[in-house]
Amino acid sequence: QVLLVESGGGSVQAGGSLRLSCVASGYAYSSYCMAWFRQVPGKEREGVAAITGGGSHTDYADSVKGRFTISQDNAKNTVYLQMNSLKPEDTAMYYCAAHNWGGICPVEIWSKQIYYNYWGRGTQVTVSS
Repeated sequence: QVLLVESGGGSVQAGGSLRLSCVASGYAYSSYCMAWFRQVPGKEREGVAAITGGGSHTDYADSVKGRFTISQDNAKNTVYLQMNSLKPEDTAMYYCAAHNWGGICPVEIWSKQIYYNYWGRGTQVTVSS
């Protein structure tokens, strides 16, 4: 059974930092594209960052480039999202997701939630001004 479990969310002031973690289990972790999405009520889930199973390639939404960093620890089957210089507009529920594209995260579609098979339950991030 595939399982993704997020942690690390919380409340911070603008300009602060948080690190989210996603522990994956139940599948061949290295073959999957791992991604972070976020969602606010009333809006579609937005792709934030993605990393290939081998960690060789990352991609980011324009809104977080230069502030967020996605990384992974294969020994721990864990993907991280380091979030710096947080803004109030980063406030959202953050989800971890996984899909097997054979070890890649296709540039054109990694940020589209419809393609992902597996999801965590989310962790809330709140940034106050």
